[in-house]
Amino acid sequence: MLRVDLNCDMGEGFGAYKMGNDEDLLDYVTSANIACGFHAGDPAIMKKTVHMALEKNVGIGAHPGFNDVTGFGRRNIAVTPDEAYDLVVYQIGALNGFVRAAGERMQHVKPHGALYNMAAGDPQLAEAIAKAVYDVDPDLVLYGLSGSELIHAGLKRGLKTASEVFADRTYQRTGELTSRKEKNALIHEDDKAVAQVVRMIKEQKVKSVSGIDVDLQADTVCIHGDGPYALSFAKKIHEALTAEKIKLLKISK
Repeated sequence: MLRVDLNCDMGEGFGAYKMGNDEDLLDYVTSANIACGFHAGDPAIMKKTVHMALEKNVGIGAHPGFNDVTGFGRRNIAVTPDEAYDLVVYQIGALNGFVRAAGERMQHVKPHGALYNMAAGDPQLAEAIAKAVYDVDPDLVLYGLSGSELIHAGLKRGLKTASEVFADRTYQRTGELTSRKEKNALIHEDDKAVAQVVRMIKEQKVKSVSGIDVDLQADTVCIHGDGPYALSFAKKIHEALTAEKIKLLKISK
């Protein structure tokens, strides 16, 4: 039987500022990527999101990004490998404190936004992130774009990796995600996104914006939690995969 992990970015608020649909989304996903205070999140939200995820047996991962609240971590920032290593170790440690305080262990690490996208194509940045994850805990799973430098770096370092695909993003023929600066970067139609997810899991392929099929590996599917229809979207994907007899399970370490 085919199996896949459904992950969602969560805890992306500050103080009283929106928590979104995180609690309800946890009914449909198997892993949660929790913001660590740089692009979003704060101690109170981190703790609350950790406890909500544990209550629903959802795998917990750190979601480190650039220290860029204004740009929500989606603006490219020039960093050296040493700087990238430091910011990833720091953020993993912050979230790990709350997970350990709750008597549990963290499952994975998934970089956020621009850090994720830059590491997908930059071997030195990818290596710095993989080293940071390994040095904190070699049992952590590293999530990265399918076929990316981040996945290669994780495997080379000796980490377990999870190749990620996206439900609501379009792809280039290179296997890269279409830049958010482009009008066709996002898929807005639920049915189209669901069909893309099912094909990526069952056939290990996705059609690029140029019409060329791209081979990929789909260990985990990202559902963005910050959109207005995120909950409805997550429910539809969950239902569609269940109907296709695709087992939904968090990544095993």
